Amino acid sequence: MSSRKHSRKSNPAPRTRAPGKQGLYDPQFEHDTCGVGFVMNIKGEKSHAIIRQALQLLLNLDHRGACGCEANTGDGAGILIQPPHDFLRLVAKEGKVSLPAAGDYVVGMVFMLSKRSERAECEKVFANIVAEEGQTLLGWRTVPTNHGPLGATARASELFMR
Repeated sequence: MSSRKHSRKSNPAPRTRAPGKQGLYDPQFEHDTCGVGFVMNIKGEKSHAIIRQALQLLLNLDHRGACGCEANTGDGAGILIQPPHDFLRLVAKEGKVSLPAAGDYVVGMVFMLSKRSERAECEKVFANIVAEEGQTLLGWRTVPTNHGPLGATARASELFMR
């Protein structure tokens, strides 16, 4: 490791104003991307620091305007990361699914209706489209959730995640 890497702060203080023009960023377009932020490693290297920075970015985006009417109901904003292959390999094994090598498959998060019969129909349609596209559906996994802290409004419209 170079000394340059050691001198960088791993969790910089939140900004109070937009930075000046630099690289692809130009503050004159700040209004065009309200509610969107990007944190990445240009070389594709994974690190927990990037996750921490992305979560801080979400906290800093309180101007999204998509807050709910209750203190515990929001817009459900999140972060998009590279597929965590080691984790997916473990849960695939639990589900008796044979997972290909990293990079040889894709992962999708599908928000479905909560009613089991309607969800089963959606899964069937989804599987048919995957087959029509010449691909193989490896399996489904119900995403564990904790809706306990959600407000009544969010809970009433909560979808089932697969």
